Amino acid sequence: MWFKSSYSTSEGNACVEVRSGPREIRVRDSKRITGPELRFAAPAWAAFVAALAAGG
Repeated sequence: MWFKSSYSTSEGNACVEVRSGPREIRVRDSKRITGPELRFAAPAWAAFVAALAAGG
């Protein structure tokens, strides 16, 4: 299941969606659901989110 970012605008013109799995995280533009996706290994995504939370 895809989840829309809580930071997406109410107008729907700047939205990203994330789908979580046991081994990878997928990210896409919600306006282009059949378009390309970014895929990250779960540990890499966790490190990315931790760095953001730490202000990095």
